[in-house]
Amino acid sequence: MKSITIEGQLRTGFGKSATRQLRSQGLVPGVIYGGEKEINFTAPAPALKNLVYTPSFQLAEVVIEGKTYRTILKDLQFDKVNDHLIHIDLLELVDNKKVIADIPMKFVGVSPGVKDGGKLVIKIKSLKVKTLPKYLKEQIEVNIENLLLNENIRVEDVKEEHYEILNSPRIPIASVTMTRQLKQEEAAATPAAAAAPAAAAAAAPAAAKAKK
Repeated sequence: MKSITIEGQLRTGFGKSATRQLRSQGLVPGVIYGGEKEINFTAPAPALKNLVYTPSFQLAEVVIEGKTYRTILKDLQFDKVNDHLIHIDLLELVDNKKVIADIPMKFVGVSPGVKDGGKLVIKIKSLKVKTLPKYLKEQIEVNIENLLLNENIRVEDVKEEHYEILNSPRIPIASVTMTRQLKQEEAAATPAAAAAPAAAAAAAPAAAKAKK
């Protein structure tokens, strides 16, 4: 699984004044929790960029005073005015302790419904799962090769070994819907299909008279 390394340092000053000073130096305060003890640290804002501004799920190895903490991202806080990152929460991974994480989905295969002219609509992009750290991975693959037109794949259809999926089972995660063009083609075909039996019925009496 992909990981990035972040060089940080222990945070010594607390309170509003100390926090403002840190941010003026381009440092972002953060906390690592879930392990033996809570670690308050700071890291340069650019060092966090590849962890924060990406849709990928990845590990963050935070190095503080020679010790490495294996973590995953849990929460972020941004300034309401300038949208700068102002705080980061990381969860330390402990081998025998299950964690909850949001893992992106990757849809694989070609849907027959799409082949028939439908449009694949992604309802949700990730699943909330509970698992041991050793089973964490970058994405969950979801096969759509049996997804037909006007049908859904739901959370309950995803079977992933070692994962307890916490989302509501009946929530749709993807569907194939009719496009406007396909609806128009069906609407145009319907009158023609309906007209054929009517024409045959009208022709029947005439044919009977001709036989007489």
